[in-house]
Amino acid sequence: MPDFYTTRELAALLRVKERKVYDLAASGEIPVRRVTGKLLFPRDAIGRWLDTNAPSAPPAATPSPSESERPLIAVGGHDPLLEWALRESGSGIAGFLDGAVDGLKRAEADQCIVAGLHIPEDGGWNVATVEAKFARKPWVLIEWARRRRGLILRPGLLRRPKDLKDVRGLRFQARQAASGSELVLDRLLAAEKMTRADLHTIAAVERSEMDLAMSLAQGSADVGLGIEAAARQFQLDFVPLIEERFDLLVWRKAYFDPPFQKLLAVSRSDRFLARANALGGYDVSASGAVHMNGA
Repeated sequence: MPDFYTTRELAALLRVKERKVYDLAASGEIPVRRVTGKLLFPRDAIGRWLDTNAPSAPPAATPSPSESERPLIAVGGHDPLLEWALRESGSGIAGFLDGAVDGLKRAEADQCIVAGLHIPEDGGWNVATVEAKFARKPWVLIEWARRRRGLILRPGLLRRPKDLKDVRGLRFQARQAASGSELVLDRLLAAEKMTRADLHTIAAVERSEMDLAMSLAQGSADVGLGIEAAARQFQLDFVPLIEERFDLLVWRKAYFDPPFQKLLAVSRSDRFLARANALGGYDVSASGAVHMNGA
C-alpha cells in the first residue's frame, strides 16, 4: 500500500468528485505533493487534515458515544498474516479472530474497529454482503490478501483425494459455524452437487486455521478445508481448490488513527512481503485496494 493517495483514490475516500479534489489542491486547502505533473496526497498528512476539516459537507450532528468510539479490537476471520502484523506493528490493536460471520455481527454491534472477512459471493468476495449492512455507515472495505484454500491432509494418508468428491469416507475436520471457511465449504459442496451428508465430519470443531491444521497433524481427522499457509506450518500435504480474497472492514475514523496507521505501515513494508512469502499461499500485490466505501 503506497504512502500517497492518487486523486481518484482520495476522491473515493472523501466521497466527492475528482474535480473537487483538484479545487482543494489548487486553493491550498489540502496537503498535496506535485511529482512529474501528477498530484499525490500523503496519507499521514491527509489523516491529520481530516481530523480538523470536512470537504464541503453540512455540519454533522454531535455523535453519540457509540458513533465516536469503538474498542481497539480486530475481529473476524482468522488469518496468520494478519495475526503476525498485529503483533509486529505494535499497534495495540487486540485480536479476537473467531470467524468472519462473528466479525460481521461484532462490527454491526460497534464492538471493534476492524473485521477480517472472506465471505464467498456470486462472482466475488465480501462486497455485496458488506454493502447490504454498511453502505450507509462510515466503514471502508480494503483488501488485505488473497489466499489459496484447499484440502489439508493428515500425515501418512494412503488415499490422497484430488477434490471434494474424493473425501467421501475420510474423517473430515470442520470449523465453527461462524467461520468464513464453513461458508466457502458450502459453496464448494454445492458446486460438486454434494451436501454435508456426503462428508464424514468428526464431532469436534476447530476455531482457527492453525488449530485445524494442528488437528490434522495430530491425526484427529484425515482431511479438512484450510489455507495453504496453515498446511505449510505443519508440513502437511495440501490440495488447492480455490483462491479467496481476505478483506478488512475498517471503521473510517479508526483508519486514520495512529493504531491502524501502524498496522498499515507494516503492511507496506518489506518484512510484510517476506512474511507472506514465508507463510506461503498468499498474494498481497493488491493489499490496500478499496472495494467499498460507506456513507
